[in-house]
Amino acid sequence: MQTKLILSVISTFWFIVVSQAQEISKGDVFIKNAHVITITNGLLEHTDVFVENGIISKIGSGLKEPKGVPVIDASGQFLMPGIIDAHSHLALEVINEASSPITAEVKMEDVIDPFDVGIYRALAGGTTVSHAMHGSANAIGGQNITLKHRYGTRDPDQLIMKEAPRTIKFALGENPIRVHGRGKNLQPRSRMGVEAVIRNGFEEALQYKADWEDWNASDKGKEKQQIPPVYNSRLEILVDILEGEIIIHCHSYRADEIYMLIKVCQEYGIDKIVFSHVNEGFKVAPELAKYTMGASVFADWWAYKFEVYYSTAYNAAILTKNGVVTSINSDSDELIRHLYHEAAKTQRYGGLTDDEALALITINPAKQLGIDKLVGSIEEGKQADLVLFDKHPLSIYAIPQMTWVDGVKYFDREKDASDQRIKVNPEETLEPIFLHTEHHNCMRDVDFYFTGFGRNLFGQSH
Repeated sequence: MQTKLILSVISTFWFIVVSQAQEISKGDVFIKNAHVITITNGLLEHTDVFVENGIISKIGSGLKEPKGVPVIDASGQFLMPGIIDAHSHLALEVINEASSPITAEVKMEDVIDPFDVGIYRALAGGTTVSHAMHGSANAIGGQNITLKHRYGTRDPDQLIMKEAPRTIKFALGENPIRVHGRGKNLQPRSRMGVEAVIRNGFEEALQYKADWEDWNASDKGKEKQQIPPVYNSRLEILVDILEGEIIIHCHSYRADEIYMLIKVCQEYGIDKIVFSHVNEGFKVAPELAKYTMGASVFADWWAYKFEVYYSTAYNAAILTKNGVVTSINSDSDELIRHLYHEAAKTQRYGGLTDDEALALITINPAKQLGIDKLVGSIEEGKQADLVLFDKHPLSIYAIPQMTWVDGVKYFDREKDASDQRIKVNPEETLEPIFLHTEHHNCMRDVDFYFTGFGRNLFGQSH
């Protein structure tokens, strides 16, 4: 009897611990007298924002301060929605599963690293949500995951934004070609081979779906005599893509390839697709506006490999003016801290308005990730992901002061330890730093293909 009682107590205690571990922290805060950049409703001068249990409860001037709630006097400062990065590899232990041209079955949620200090540094730059993506080694890569930057947790599950739709990584061009074609002598070895891999994957998935439908429909009301089809996790995911349950986020550069995948998706009835990088997107802007969920671009990166030489810093502005839902992404654990600077470049190169420029790092990436009803603007009823700047965020002199996720303050510049945002003590001498030839992260874990030996071995000429 005593043993049963002890086991019961232990079981109850374990249930309480597990339940507490799974609970997401949500906070209350009253931010008063700020210049509130709503994104969707203009700039509200000298305005208060009341956050209650992680949700923006009230917005207005002269609101009564609630009792027992932290109050932030933001006079002269600018409050905007938390910045959203639609293409990131932050907080991931591994990026590429390069074993096959199609690896749709792998999940980035399985390799989340909650201890990555880069999460904190992203918060220091006002970024509260990132789209943690598989790399670009495969024509059809793994399943991505949308993260909320709840830094300090030990539980990877706490970082996952549960409400976000499922997404998956595709890649066109040089990366899948050199990894599989030149690296392993497998299809794809050419750009048309990439298209063939995607088409073959879709066709195999349609046949797989038909086999299951036939088996489920057979001998209704009687015991089934035939053997069911073999379960295939890779094809299950491809079927979900075809049925519109998963959003494609596709690594791309050249206009011809972007247009190719648009046509392929049209053929298979797929309309949930976002193109990433999209350096030549300005050439097919009308098609991107009409047939896709948008384009997530670099502000001014190009010429780091052959297929991105034809680029322009006006890309984001051209896409925006043509009605494309456009965002600016980092693809870098460093640049993710400076996305407000990247957005500001579109005012120098394209003359975008303040609202248009800031939409590139807030509501537009939220739309591309399918979370715009929850975050991306300051509106009553939305989740309280917020960042407070000392100056207008498009000013080169602006510095984030505080960052909240779900109403919980995760960054405060005044309380920022000297060694939190840099990897060494600021008073020590820095060791030499060596950069990879590819300065973004899409090809992490396949560095061999970028070494001099790898280039010679696989006949890579650029």
